[in-house]
Parts: sequence; C-alpha cells; structure tokens
Amino acid sequence: MSSIINSTATMAASGRFPTTYYDRQLLESAKTRFVHAEFGQKRPIPRNSGTHVNFRRWNLFDPNEALAGLTEGETPTGQSLSQTDVEVGVKQYGAYVEVTDLLDLTAYDNVINDSAELLGEQIGTVVEWVTRDAMCATSNVQYAGGAESRSALTASDKLTVEEIRKAVRTLKKNKARQFCEDGRQPHFVCICSPEATYDLQNDENWKNVSAYQNAEAIYSGEIGRLYGVVFVESTEAKVYEQSVHNGVKSATSSSLTFVLKNAPTAAEKEYLKRGGAKIKIGANEYTLAATGSFNETTNTVKLSAAATLAADAIVWSDDAGVVDASTKEAMPVHATLVFGKDAYGVVDVDGKGAVQLIVKPHGSGGTADPLDQRATVGAKVTAYAAVILNDLWLVKIEHAVS
Repeated sequence: MSSIINSTATMAASGRFPTTYYDRQLLESAKTRFVHAEFGQKRPIPRNSGTHVNFRRWNLFDPNEALAGLTEGETPTGQSLSQTDVEVGVKQYGAYVEVTDLLDLTAYDNVINDSAELLGEQIGTVVEWVTRDAMCATSNVQYAGGAESRSALTASDKLTVEEIRKAVRTLKKNKARQFCEDGRQPHFVCICSPEATYDLQNDENWKNVSAYQNAEAIYSGEIGRLYGVVFVESTEAKVYEQSVHNGVKSATSSSLTFVLKNAPTAAEKEYLKRGGAKIKIGANEYTLAATGSFNETTNTVKLSAAATLAADAIVWSDDAGVVDASTKEAMPVHATLVFGKDAYGVVDVDGKGAVQLIVKPHGSGGTADPLDQRATVGAKVTAYAAVILNDLWLVKIEHAVS
C-alpha cells in the first residue's frame, strides 16, 4: 500500500495527473462487471492472518430425534453441536501497461486515463469470472428439458418459466434463505445471460423493472422479476463451449502421439494439457497421457495408449451440448444461476475492496529507467477468493438459447 501512496503523492506534487480522478475512473469501469460478486456473503480477513479463511455454519438438528416426545420424569440424551467448515485460499490478480514519454507527449488521447479505464474493465472482469466459476462449480445442476447431462442438451432445451419454477421449488425444499434487504419483499436472485433473458421475456408473467408499482431499491443490472425471483443480467454469465475442435495432421500407426492439423486455440491448449482427460478422434474416445499430454512447440498430442489414426480425422471434446453427427461441432450451453442469501461467499484481505490502481510516473524507475522514458499504469486485486458456502442453496440451470 505504501508504494501506491508514494507514487500517487509524487504525481500529485508534479502536477501532471489528477490521481483521484484516475482512481475513480478505474473503479467505475470495474463496477460495471460486478454482478456475480455483488450477492456473496462478504468476508474481509485481517492482515497477517494467513492466505486461507474458514467460513463456518451450524448443522441443523434432525427433527426425528425429538419427534417421539418426552417420557415423564426422564431426561433425554443431549445432542451435540456440529459445524461445517468451508475453507478457501485468497489469490492476487493484476496487470499493467507501459506508457512511454513520447507516447504521453504526442498521443491525441489521454493515455493514462484510457489505460486506467481499460485495466478496470479487464480486472473487473477477472473478479467476475473468478466468482462466477466458483458458483458454477456447484453440484446442484438442473438440465433444461429434463436432459440427463450437458451433452444431451439440444437446441429446444431453452430456459423457460417452468425451469425457473423448478429451481425455486428446489431452493424452497432445501430451506434456502431469501434476500429481503432494503425493505424489499423476500426473493431469490437469478443471474442470467442476455440470451437467456430474451427467451424468458415473452412470458406474460414477466415484470420489467420499469413496471414495478412501488419505488424500491433495485440491484445493479436488475431487469425484472418472476415468481419471487429477481433477475439480474450479466454479459459474463457462464457459457460452456466446446473446448477442442481440430484435426489430425498426418496419419499414424500404433503411435502414442499425433500432431494437430490446425494451430490450436487457447482453449484447446488448456484442455489438451489436462492429463487424463478424455478426447475423441472420429468416433472413438481416447485418454490423454497423464504427463506431457500436449507439446505447445510442436502442437503434438500424447495419448495414454497407442492409436492408429487417419489424416484429417476430427479431434474433438464432448464437453458442451449436442454434437453434430457430421462436423462434430457441439452446441454452446448457457448457465443460469438461481440462489438464496449466503449461498456463496467472497473474501478480500482487510476489507480493501477488489481493485487497486497503481501508477508509477515517468522518473520513478531509478537506474532501471535512466532517461525517464517509461511510466506504468497497473491494476491489482490485492487478495480475493469466492467459494460456495451451501451447495443446496444454489441451483445452476444449464440450457440452450435462441
């Protein structure tokens, strides 16, 4: 923190940049992305308390233990209190840009200001993705249209009012707590993509925010409500897309390895590095080698067992929706989250908030920058984490979209 204070103080003294404005600019850019992070139970942890935090909740007593009633004059056996602990470790995230003195002097645009805005957008999105992915790790999954798995979802299995009602039924049966802050009626919250919203808004029971009868506090991004659920739209809602869709460059005969036909995408590289993961080539399924499953330099894939492959055979992963029988391309699947209060938690160290702006002006680099040619603008999440606290209070609906 002292380095930020020193750098901003130097800039203020030089009269070059209004640092307060840039701080605000960064946070406003990031704030537009804080949808998933908004509804978690907030848990700041003090400095010098380690990198892990424990959330605790009391376990409910079994009503059957008291159902038989009391026997006159006899003291029943006492019950023991028990807790469930949820531990999560915090991590740092950050990025920066370098601004040369010549660019700062000659650019038509305000480079520092624009850099702060772009970094705020980037790091704000990172916080959203970290929170969103933690929430989507729930085992409480509902597949639209009664499908039994993600890969069984077809284009007709869209998000419907009926799917929302099923999710609400699940949450109520699991005794999920409802949100009721700011004098609002008790409600659950749903975070969904704009495409999912489109499929829901034709229902006559949908009520847009603009049609609310009484003035009331609304959430950032709130678009409407339906059957006791408040809907908040996020462009960062999770979409499961097919990770790998490539080809075999050259035929192989009883070989553990083969080379990809096309330059792999970032998603393909990430998937192919997962030793032990399943991959399909043509109509057959294979397992990636436990170690060294992908060589980025040569685009070589290593299998756990030797295989004979034809040139141009399609290499694909079955981790999205229904797969086209001919092209082996899979349909993207959207995730809509419906949840109650305290279903998940978010953590930051000492309650400092998610994003910090760090500006190092020209002349602050010492001997590493002897001609005062470089300044940097950075954004950092000091320490952050998100974790599910009660899996039964969060339902992930996986579905197709129009």
